[in-house]
Amino acid sequence: MKRKTKAVVWTAAAAAVTGFCLGGCGGSGTEGGKTVIELVQYKPEAVKAFEKIEQRFNETHDDIVLKIESPNDAMTILKTRFIKEDAPDIIGIGGDVNYSNFLDSEMLMDISDFEGLSEIKQAYLEIDKNLEFVPTEGIYAVPYVANAAGVLYNREMFQENGWEIPATWTEFLTLCDTIQASGQQPLYFGFKDTWTCLAPWNAICVDLAPADICAQVNRGEATFTEAYREVAEKTYQLLDYAQPDPYGYSYNDACTAFARGESAMYVIGSYAVPQILSVNPDMDVDSFVFPASDDANANLLNSGVDLQFSVMADCENKEAAYEVLNFLLEDESVQAYLDEQNAVPCKEGDFELPSMLDGMASFIKEGKMADYQDHYYPSEMSVDALIQTYLMNGDTDAFLKKFDTDWLRYNRDIIRKVQKYEEEKGGR
Repeated sequence: MKRKTKAVVWTAAAAAVTGFCLGGCGGSGTEGGKTVIELVQYKPEAVKAFEKIEQRFNETHDDIVLKIESPNDAMTILKTRFIKEDAPDIIGIGGDVNYSNFLDSEMLMDISDFEGLSEIKQAYLEIDKNLEFVPTEGIYAVPYVANAAGVLYNREMFQENGWEIPATWTEFLTLCDTIQASGQQPLYFGFKDTWTCLAPWNAICVDLAPADICAQVNRGEATFTEAYREVAEKTYQLLDYAQPDPYGYSYNDACTAFARGESAMYVIGSYAVPQILSVNPDMDVDSFVFPASDDANANLLNSGVDLQFSVMADCENKEAAYEVLNFLLEDESVQAYLDEQNAVPCKEGDFELPSMLDGMASFIKEGKMADYQDHYYPSEMSVDALIQTYLMNGDTDAFLKKFDTDWLRYNRDIIRKVQKYEEEKGGR
């Protein structure tokens, strides 16, 4: 892909920012004769983990000073700093459409020569490649940790009732029927918060829709109406096993209800576990991969890159930035992060996973996983609200038609770029 001018890059970034203005804190440079590397990461809930990493790095390095910022609104701040040409040296963001936009604006450095990439699981490197709007030579991020979504379940409740973990969609429905017949609640949802509607949607998508369906649609080779019909129908079917009025309860409500034993299962990501345990620290939580298909061997873990590190194209101290990346990838650093955030490592190695991921461990080890579909959705499209509306009215045809229509509306520039690329490729 041809490189753009710097002016175009900054203009592209400016288009993504909505009037927020903040002075930057510096970027790379020197301090007391030492090279300063600034890292801005987007997960404020992980600030304690990064404070420890920063302290340990600075205690063990005489020539580099690491400064890590973990602001509450990191993406807005980053975009603003890009406009002001005040980028940090390294950014820590998720593997989603924000990364796609930064890459497309050519703000990120090609780090193909970074040796630490050889330690990253191939599945997560491929997830990043799939996020490219058009194929781009090089590697532009180091996947660090992932999260996993599927079904959390009350292990004690399952053991007491002799319920077995389902491996197929039919077995899952049979289990839900059994739980319901016993007078207990199979599932609990917090659909008042629209984003939670994406949890079952994503978990079902990975088994039933092509991993690259968004790219196929951009190329004009498929429609969501065709690809998402079964996904939509099965997501709607889950309502048969939910509490009354799931739209009246928030994410916090659902976490609390599950923690108190008001449901046997909760379709959500591993990120919910700390919230659940804050309500009931003694709860025995485990998880299993959502079995959306009746072919047990075809089912995949819904897992995406939750945090990855990219070096900015304008970084003037590449070697020092690589030293920081190497430190972040040390087993001790990775394990410390996993322990605190209940995350999944993107690095190969014998790491200790949280017990609540026991049921997903074999999928993680074997790399049997696919990315969250919503990582490809533009935020302007508000797919979470679209799904919520569909679940409330049950009109599958109208939902799918609007999905296709809205996709073309909010992705028209990308679609134009993709199809131009395909035309040029075909003409070579």
